Amino acid sequence: MTAIDQYAVFGHPINHSKSPRIHGLFAEQTGQRLQYRAADVPAELFRSAVETFFADGGKGLNCTVPLKELAWQFADRLGDRALLAKAVNTLARQTDGRILGDNTDGVGLLNDLTINHRIPLRASRILVLGAGGATRGIVAPLLEQAPAQLVIANRTLEKAEAIADEFADLGELHACGYADLNSRFDVILNATSASLGGDLPPLADDILADGGCCYDLAYANQPTAFVNWGLRHGASLSLDGLGMLVEQAAEAFYLWRGVRPDTCPVIDLLNRERTVPPLRND
Repeated sequence: MTAIDQYAVFGHPINHSKSPRIHGLFAEQTGQRLQYRAADVPAELFRSAVETFFADGGKGLNCTVPLKELAWQFADRLGDRALLAKAVNTLARQTDGRILGDNTDGVGLLNDLTINHRIPLRASRILVLGAGGATRGIVAPLLEQAPAQLVIANRTLEKAEAIADEFADLGELHACGYADLNSRFDVILNATSASLGGDLPPLADDILADGGCCYDLAYANQPTAFVNWGLRHGASLSLDGLGMLVEQAAEAFYLWRGVRPDTCPVIDLLNRERTVPPLRND
């Protein structure tokens, strides 16, 4: 019998991951024969764990916090999206044995925002909270949408300024501290993980424009602190990142298998399995 192709997600912690469920649903939907597992891999063991995985015949890996920058360093080749982000969430073994690194986070976010929820980004005023690896993965795709304004706000201003400087050739991008935010925004994206622990940046009450949307890149079965913040401040739509998770997984699945799964039924199923439905004000 032919061996089943092996895939996995590495992260630390990883017990909460829905990726095995998502890729299992993709495989069932598309008739692909594969196995996908989650493994708790701390940063100091990352290189040896990845080397062992691929040496044992593994076909592809997803890498999540805190491993995306390490995956970027590990890859033999980097796709254009990974080159820009300097972070990799998808590793794929090529036919020549080399390991390709790519970043599917940005396209995952855009597909969820613009296709699944029809949130307009072109000519919109967009605020990104945080200046870590998650922000690096989404800045270039956001700039490609030609927003009227794109601002990165962070507690440590220098980190936000570093990203703004690095991506300046792709479009107009500003950096500031939270206390210096003096505009209203149509879309606010939380790219920190703080709200999962109930913490939020110090945001002014009037920073969200009328009819604006809030989106937390993190996800949980219960509404995150940022999702609740958006609802309290009149967001027309306040979402977490479950849809982004499924969409970025679909892009990785396509890179690995050459087949693009239908994400909508998977997102709908995962939402039904949560303890509460997605929250909105309309």
